[in-house]
Amino acid sequence: MRSLATKNPEQVDHLRKLAAAHFAPEFLRAALQRLSKLRGEEELAKFEREMIELVEGADGEDEADFPLLKEFAIEQLYQVIREAKESPDTKQRLEDIAKRRTSGRSEDSKTLEEQLQSGLEDSFPASDPPAVVSSTISGGKQGGKK
Repeated sequence: MRSLATKNPEQVDHLRKLAAAHFAPEFLRAALQRLSKLRGEEELAKFEREMIELVEGADGEDEADFPLLKEFAIEQLYQVIREAKESPDTKQRLEDIAKRRTSGRSEDSKTLEEQLQSGLEDSFPASDPPAVVSSTISGGKQGGKK
């Protein structure tokens, strides 16, 4: 392994930038995957808004292409956020069950059991019996020679 002690300050700075360019996207991707798994899409959206504000507020007067760097940074952010959202491990927001409940629905387990039993009895039999179907294959050999 080479030592940084043999490098001059410009070489060290160049290596530092290369390391950031190479590994930072992977660090971000892994962190966002973990965030999406633990906190879900709402937290990803919050993170996205905060990072866009950070990038847009950054000042790079000494860099001529700084506006393009910002544009590429936001593009890269959108990509890793999208990947994190599409991950099967992303925590999904729980649905508010109160919104789905029928008004007047009982919370008593005995009443619910009675309603279920009544519904099952009312729907018996659950389906019509299967129909007996026969088929013939046309074009078969007809007996006898002409």
